[in-house]
Amino acid sequence: MSHIEELIKNGEGQQLDFKFEISDSRKIAKSIVAFANTDGGRLLIGVKDNGKIAGIRSEEEFYMAQAAASAYSKPKVNFDVKRWDFGKKTVLEIIIPESNQKPHLAINENNKWKGYKRVKDQNILANTIQLEVWRKQKNRKPIKIKYSRKEEFLLQYLEQNNFITFLKFCKLAQISKKQAEQILTDFILLDIIEIIFTDKKIYYQLKTSN
Repeated sequence: MSHIEELIKNGEGQQLDFKFEISDSRKIAKSIVAFANTDGGRLLIGVKDNGKIAGIRSEEEFYMAQAAASAYSKPKVNFDVKRWDFGKKTVLEIIIPESNQKPHLAINENNKWKGYKRVKDQNILANTIQLEVWRKQKNRKPIKIKYSRKEEFLLQYLEQNNFITFLKFCKLAQISKKQAEQILTDFILLDIIEIIFTDKKIYYQLKTSN
């Protein structure tokens, strides 16, 4: 079994995405930045969602991937590419490493720059808090927390409950959105809490030990 066939057998997931074709650089940019912002990963171009090898439609797809990673992503995402031939069919393996320049943003259909995170087999829109966490991780500045009633409330609530949403934290702690964003961001950076993304909502919980 070849390398590509082995990847396909494992199916799509956190670090693997199948693409039948690249017809729009803007759309593929979302997947590229999501991988760069998370754990890195691979895009297999010329593979259907069911894992069947269809082959790329034209050589132009490689250049469209290049455009997606540069013109439609900021900052530019670097990647490696390998070409795999299966008879008359060709699959492009685009290998995207996890970036140390997070957050990478992709331009959407409304010409807005947005950040994305890879969660299982989906590209999830990153919220303001996740973007700020990435920016502060890149800057590597010391985190200072003023431990007040607001911070104490959050920790006590999470000790008694599984999770809290952003809006619920604002409401129960009676604080502004800006204050809530700052507290959650700093606690995430200190590995006290973690942000959980699902396809339906984003919530926060105490950091679990690995």
